[in-house]
Amino acid sequence: MAKPAVLSSDVPATDPVRAARWQDYFQLMKPRVMSLVVFTGLTGLVAARTPIHPLLGAVAVLCIAVGAGASGALNMWYDADIDAKMRRTRGRPVPAGLVEGSEAATLGVVLSLLSVMMLGMAINWLAAGLLAFTIVFYAVVYTMWLKRWTAQNIVIGGLAGALPPAIGWAAATGSAPLNAWLMVLIIFLWTPPHFWALSLYISTDYAKAGVPMLPVVKGAKATRQQILIYSLVFIPVCLAPAFTGLGGPLYLAVSGLGGLVFLILAWRVFRSDAGDAADPRAADRALYEVAAPAAEPAVEGKRPPPVGGAKDARNLFAFSILYLFALFAALLAEAMIGVKALELIS
Repeated sequence: MAKPAVLSSDVPATDPVRAARWQDYFQLMKPRVMSLVVFTGLTGLVAARTPIHPLLGAVAVLCIAVGAGASGALNMWYDADIDAKMRRTRGRPVPAGLVEGSEAATLGVVLSLLSVMMLGMAINWLAAGLLAFTIVFYAVVYTMWLKRWTAQNIVIGGLAGALPPAIGWAAATGSAPLNAWLMVLIIFLWTPPHFWALSLYISTDYAKAGVPMLPVVKGAKATRQQILIYSLVFIPVCLAPAFTGLGGPLYLAVSGLGGLVFLILAWRVFRSDAGDAADPRAADRALYEVAAPAAEPAVEGKRPPPVGGAKDARNLFAFSILYLFALFAALLAEAMIGVKALELIS
């Protein structure tokens, strides 16, 4: 197993470091990732179509959010060494010297215990157990092991980010049936093409940090092939909820039309030369265009245009976010307004 990340006090600073602000501690919790977790967890809770007291529902969603934040803080503590080497992440609070690594670790542990215990005592222990598993899987299995060991890190580690709908469903009903796990499977299969499209841009960053992402280990061509393969599996799974009593006509339309666009974009990436650029500045230009707006604060300065097949990978990366949001928004809307599920398969 890789050595723990260096603490911020171990990172030499070339410029004076300002005092930490509350926003820096909030950034430790990866608020953009947290927002997706909250949204999918809320969708799972509402899509269960089981009455729950609004206050208890709010508590459940809050616990899911805090648990996600705890995972993010633990990840930023442990990954401070590799974050410091990557342009996309070197401005994070720990590698930037704004927050001590020990503070990030403490925050992560405290929030983990708080979120799991509150969810268990206020709602039920099945939901709490799933939340605890999610935190441990992301912070330990993915961050401390998979991320630094295998090119399949995103594939296996994606389970952590996929579980919130099941947690929400369990919070509402005390159980996690097939439809809850179908929502989990959608996010699980979405993760590889989404992140591999991004990794085609910043493979030089991953290589410099020693992270064995697929483009670094297998090359850009193999990555583009895997993106297409996963996309071909992913889209039929996205259609499945319309036939299992989970989704209705709105969901079927969104998943079908959006899935067609997704496959077209994945095919274009497969046929492109995305990630093949020998000039590392190409990856830097792509980083300005994609990674900064979607994952981290934008790097100052003018954003150069993407080069070669980078535009195709950028388009898939951006649309994948929109497509996942649209899928879960359709499920959420149908459940909230009482649209009857199709239930074509009994």
